[in-house]
Amino acid sequence: MTEKLKDFINSYEICDAHGHIFPDKIAVKAVSAIGKFYDIEMESDNGVSAAIISSGREIDVTHYLVCSTATTTHQVESINQFIADECKKHPEFIGFGTLHPDYDDIEGQVQFCIDNNLKGIKLHPDFQQFNIDDKKAFEIYEVTEGRMPILFHTGDDRYDYSSPERLKNVAESFPEQIMFAAHFGGYQRWEDSVRCLAGRENIFYDTSSSLPFMSTGYARKLISAFGDEKLFFGCDFPMWNHAEELERFMNLSLTDKQNNMILSENFKKFFNI
Repeated sequence: MTEKLKDFINSYEICDAHGHIFPDKIAVKAVSAIGKFYDIEMESDNGVSAAIISSGREIDVTHYLVCSTATTTHQVESINQFIADECKKHPEFIGFGTLHPDYDDIEGQVQFCIDNNLKGIKLHPDFQQFNIDDKKAFEIYEVTEGRMPILFHTGDDRYDYSSPERLKNVAESFPEQIMFAAHFGGYQRWEDSVRCLAGRENIFYDTSSSLPFMSTGYARKLISAFGDEKLFFGCDFPMWNHAEELERFMNLSLTDKQNNMILSENFKKFFNI
């Protein structure tokens, strides 16, 4: 770690708004599957809670948004119970549950998440293979609107499930549904993201899994388009480790005010920390 990065860490509080955790018995298998899906080498081969904490400790992360995705309906309840249990063990965790459009008790699981102090829902339409704006998915938003934010994986130039255009349709149909559009609103589809999503009051964004694929100038352009107050720093562990992601963010050479807002203030304000 460079002295410059050490000084940067000492200058700011850091919250990670995008991380994944998995039960011990499937953590290695789950990480391998994600790596194969995206055809990348994962920074960690283990997605257990201890691993994300160890990675985050290198940059003094104070809070983590943690989640996992149900790729089938029978995983919904066990994942939500797992996330709830891990958050009770680790007070630095802010947990998001999961749902699936084909699950038959959306209301029941949303209430479970609320009762167990989970703060939102994570959906990954590409993994779960549904269009964000499908009428079946609308059954989820009808229950969560005004009750829980949804963190969406958004964008992928290989698929259309999670396109910014589709998220725009949801934002317009459910104006009270607070959303996080991960990966600057559209992994690999950032021009579409700005065109479709910028300026919408009910959408926030994170920086995860984006900075390795764009110039610093382009990243600053996206930050300007979406607004400092709408952005959250995210690592997307175990895809990337925290020190490398923070160094990429540091190299954007933003102002102190921007750094404070994106690295922690927006996160703490949103989650009332």
